[in-house]
Amino acid sequence: MSANNHLMDLGRPASGRRRLKDLLIQKDNRVCADCNAPDPKWASANIGVFICLKCCGVHRSLGTHISKVLSVTLDEWSEDEVDAMIEVGGNASANSIYEAYFPEGYTKPGPDASNEQRSKFIRSKYDLQEFLKPSLRIVSGKSSLSSTSKSSFMDSFKSASSQRMEGMVEFIGMLKVKVIKGTNLAIRDIKSSDPYVVLNLGTQTIQTSVVKSNLNPVWNEEHMLSVPEDYGQLKLKVFDHDTFSADDIMGEADIDLQSLITSAMAFGDAGMFGDMQIGKWLKSDDNALIEDSAVKITDGTVKQMMTLKLQNVESGEIELELEWISLDQ
Repeated sequence: MSANNHLMDLGRPASGRRRLKDLLIQKDNRVCADCNAPDPKWASANIGVFICLKCCGVHRSLGTHISKVLSVTLDEWSEDEVDAMIEVGGNASANSIYEAYFPEGYTKPGPDASNEQRSKFIRSKYDLQEFLKPSLRIVSGKSSLSSTSKSSFMDSFKSASSQRMEGMVEFIGMLKVKVIKGTNLAIRDIKSSDPYVVLNLGTQTIQTSVVKSNLNPVWNEEHMLSVPEDYGQLKLKVFDHDTFSADDIMGEADIDLQSLITSAMAFGDAGMFGDMQIGKWLKSDDNALIEDSAVKITDGTVKQMMTLKLQNVESGEIELELEWISLDQ
């Protein structure tokens, strides 16, 4: 089915999430575009394909200039992002271009492929564009791909030509961060504050919504981060949103991920175990913990609850829940 027909079938009157779901349930989109694993729950919004969790990790390592990865169920999608997915038409339409010419004897990785095989294939497919028709490959930032009438591919191709393999990062898993609530946060306006939380891991940044005029905000927001091999600390900062001036900082805290990640990787498939404690991050004078933070297997998932005393500020606590998601899941 052509991209134009998809647009007719999935027109604007329906909500963005409904239109995305309607696209996902089509036959060709029920398996990952890169390895054919069933039931993909992730997508590259600028390339226009649905992908599995394992391939999602590789896509993130390419950088958003090549592939902007979003969760179909967890992330908020803009109407433009949904429109771009629909314009491409899904996995079959995208693969008809990105996988137009496989070398003789070449085999596409399957669902059980190693991370090395998966990474090599995905980078060859989208970054180096080795499987496109020669006439469509990028030369000096220009492409004749517009002749296919798939304009959403142009943005992906042009941005991909600007950067190549330099600075690629290998990811070992995903981290789901649930920002639960803040307590007794500092006043930065006349009587209150408009707080929001920013989290940084390596070059990745996520931000919660702003809660207006509240020193005890409740967010209960979940955000996803890719975890690189050299992951370091998760950096948390709280800010007061200001309309007419720079946002004021309301405290910060560093989060040591080692206890969570080493425990999770040591136990492997958490679904094989019952509920149990498998690790602990201990409170000390050198960290922001209010009390020891246990790493537990709960209902087949590895999670860690923690309450942090914000540093370099007069008052404030933040409650978080971390969840480790293995690329092997």
